[in-house]
Amino acid sequence: MKNSIYYPAVFHASENSKGYWVEFPDLPGCFTEGKTDEEAVEMAKEALSLYLDSSDENFDFIISKPSSLKDIQLLFPDEIIMLIEGNPEYYSRKYNTKAVKKTLTIPQWLNDLAIKKNINFSQVLQEALIAKLEL
Repeated sequence: MKNSIYYPAVFHASENSKGYWVEFPDLPGCFTEGKTDEEAVEMAKEALSLYLDSSDENFDFIISKPSSLKDIQLLFPDEIIMLIEGNPEYYSRKYNTKAVKKTLTIPQWLNDLAIKKNINFSQVLQEALIAKLEL
């Protein structure tokens, strides 16, 4: 997937034997859990993606590079280690959907013509930005 980042995750069996809790040793505070292996992997992808999403204006910490799977396996020899794919851009689009008001300037004649044709300015701007950013 475009813009994917991969980090090793450690899957620990929950104490009650129902599911797993997951940690990313390279990313302090990045934890999640799942009731099944599949759910734990999906939750790990989401946790990683949200952790790495630097689009928040309050984002002010440095992300360490991922360790090798071998190094993590040495630290956790009895646990399941997996390389997890994260995609911060995908999750940012999924969760940061709040509308933001923008002010723009266009010529009067263009404004008048667009209004006559019932053009949705917000929709046109979104479509143009998506095309311009090649998303």
